Amino acid sequence: MRQDHSNLSLTAVTDFQQENEQFVLQTAEAKVKVTVFSDQIIQVRAIQNHQEFEDFSYAVVGSPQETAITFLENDTHYLIHTAKIHLEIQKAPLRFSFKNVHDQLINEDDPGLGISWIGDEVTNYKSLKDWERFIGLGEKTGNLDRRGTSYICWNSDQFGYAPFTDPLYVSIPFYMGLWEGRAYGIFLDNTYETRFNLGASSGRFSSFQAKAGEMRYYFIHDDSIAQIIEAYTWLTGRIQLPPMWSLGFQQCRYSYYPDKEIYNEAETFRDKDIPADVIYLDIHYMEKYKVFTWDRARFSDPTAFVARLKELGFHIVPMYDPGIKIEEGYKVYEEGIANDYFVKYPDGGVYKGEVWPGWCHFPDFTKEEVRQWWKEAYQESVNMGISGFWNDMNEPAVWGKSFPDLIEFDYDGLGATHKKAHNIYGLQMARSTFEGTKELLQGKRPFVLTRAGFSGIQRFAAVWTGDNVSHDENMLSDVRILNSMGLGGISFVGCDVGGFVGEASVNLFNRWIALGAFMPLYRCHTMINTKDAEPWSFGEESEEIARNYIKLRYRMLPYLYSAFYESTQSGLPINRSLVIDYTYDEKIFSQPYQNQYLYGPNILVCPVDSFHPIYKMYLPAGAWYDLFNDTYYAGGQEIFMEVAKDKLPLFVKAGGILVMQSPIAHTGEKPSEVLELHLYQGGQGSSYVYYEDDGETYAYENQEYYKRTIQFDPSTNTLNLEVVEGTFESKFTRVKIFFHGFDPGTLSPILDGNTLEVSTENYYFVQPISNFDPYEYAEDFSKVVRNLPSVTVALKKEAFGIEW
Repeated sequence: MRQDHSNLSLTAVTDFQQENEQFVLQTAEAKVKVTVFSDQIIQVRAIQNHQEFEDFSYAVVGSPQETAITFLENDTHYLIHTAKIHLEIQKAPLRFSFKNVHDQLINEDDPGLGISWIGDEVTNYKSLKDWERFIGLGEKTGNLDRRGTSYICWNSDQFGYAPFTDPLYVSIPFYMGLWEGRAYGIFLDNTYETRFNLGASSGRFSSFQAKAGEMRYYFIHDDSIAQIIEAYTWLTGRIQLPPMWSLGFQQCRYSYYPDKEIYNEAETFRDKDIPADVIYLDIHYMEKYKVFTWDRARFSDPTAFVARLKELGFHIVPMYDPGIKIEEGYKVYEEGIANDYFVKYPDGGVYKGEVWPGWCHFPDFTKEEVRQWWKEAYQESVNMGISGFWNDMNEPAVWGKSFPDLIEFDYDGLGATHKKAHNIYGLQMARSTFEGTKELLQGKRPFVLTRAGFSGIQRFAAVWTGDNVSHDENMLSDVRILNSMGLGGISFVGCDVGGFVGEASVNLFNRWIALGAFMPLYRCHTMINTKDAEPWSFGEESEEIARNYIKLRYRMLPYLYSAFYESTQSGLPINRSLVIDYTYDEKIFSQPYQNQYLYGPNILVCPVDSFHPIYKMYLPAGAWYDLFNDTYYAGGQEIFMEVAKDKLPLFVKAGGILVMQSPIAHTGEKPSEVLELHLYQGGQGSSYVYYEDDGETYAYENQEYYKRTIQFDPSTNTLNLEVVEGTFESKFTRVKIFFHGFDPGTLSPILDGNTLEVSTENYYFVQPISNFDPYEYAEDFSKVVRNLPSVTVALKKEAFGIEW
């Protein structure tokens, strides 16, 4: 009889059956299913014979598609071919090898180990190839290339995490492998604690393992990293368009109170001409930390408070924690007890754990009735005019970090212990919040921010990286975390700018506030009993730097919003690790350059620390222009740049397109009618999709949007603005086009097939986009303003621009 401590691997196939896209195999010890989901995705499942398959997933929303499959069999193998993947299933012992359509090996089981069990723990061992790299796994610290490391997926409250702390708050058990010009992805859809060994202390294998449950993974292969991300997000879902106001600047502190302090905060933003859209309420707005309550001594009239902030152009985003204080007379507690909404011990006793309010019960968000109840609990907040909701402490976190494993959850009727439900608790809370408030807002888009989540969280919420630290290494580590989350399908991500734990130096804050302008979520936040961390808190010079970058963020909102639209269609992140576009460039993996990323399709961001006056950076293949002064650089080279305290190195891809608007104080303010379109000479040309809608409702689902593809062909110097799609009327009526790096005499723009006349009568001093260096360069405007070869494109010889 097998002992629990011995290893049990798959042996020879004893039975085989096929039904359409599904193949079922039997061995002496296990049942295995192989399902073709699409040309790019094949699912592999394995359980021991005493177990049963569970056809349920909180993460996966894609289902098997009608796919052309070729099936072959010989003496030793079953062969399953799609248009992208050739799967070879070895019969004895049962092992899997994945190849591309050229029959080149992509990934294979270790021949001696394969899928195996030790007790309930299941592991798939994969042969480790020379020079194989690994990327992804979502919210993980460490290097871009994860080879030689191991990681755990177990959502954890990690106050003040370090640059190599693991695990963190969110579990994304999806990674990609790169090997000899071939790429693949593996998503382990198992919500128990999982571990990924990517060649740590072993030159033989990489592996992924789960503490219990079935081995259920999806193998994904396509021609590029971008296409693999597209397939993964088709499987697990994509972000929905957020409200435009959530892309503005956000200010938070643990905690702002009373209401008078927040009024002063909002008025200071407006008085100082610093754009902002959001102020958060941390736990001190509640009565004794009780969720869905207000401390009436600090906020005497919450409805009037929210309304007054709205008049100033601010949205209020309060925190909502899952711990429900045990207190008679407290409505939420009484309802939860009366209706059996809280998680319980096996003997029926309601679990209580200690967190901010004291002893608490915890809602079972894996139960449909509880999700409905949680929706109704938001009704009062929505009635007040609130449309942003911050879910925190939802790992779930308790003091002592020891939520008992035997606690039972409904798991949508299937039943589960905490061991299985832990990792999806935050996902289901965020789902409850998003689905509930979306319904309550009656056509308006909610904004939900969560600390914890699992694969698929992008469908419901933005994610921030939790309790980071005010150190340079943490700032740069957070950049890699955000880029890795983007590789895992989570597009709307950010970190606490300036750091939550500790106090940033002036120089570090300057660096971070600049960098935050080029993150999808732009939020300053710091903890109690620390120095203020508002944009004006570090002196006049620092305030001016913050103002310039925040204004730049608002000027670039059309570019950012278009990138969010692209993410809803393809799953591509806003912050794009260079591995997406420059997958096999060895330089991007080196430590000096692994923090660099693309912001949207065309802006290269080179994060810098607070203490090096000269920085070394790498410009990938192609050509690049300095965003602020149009200096041209050939790509594929390392450069040194003097980096002043107010300079974030930013480069625009040759052939790239940027769209910008006039400055605004908040997103509720209408910009001027002129949209700026900046076109950069060189490259292989580009196709850029400009997207616009009302930024607030779901009317875009009924074609109420403005979508226009802009084509640039550098070989002929032609620019084509294609026919508008959608019925939405753009807020811009004219477009002013700036040509960077062009010879005006060679320009031949085309608008909807009509050649435009080019006016070179007026040359413009094109000021740097953010009005940079007001102190250092005040006496030398040649460093601030350049007489670029810009031209105004005129239709019918209008002097300013063309009709949009």
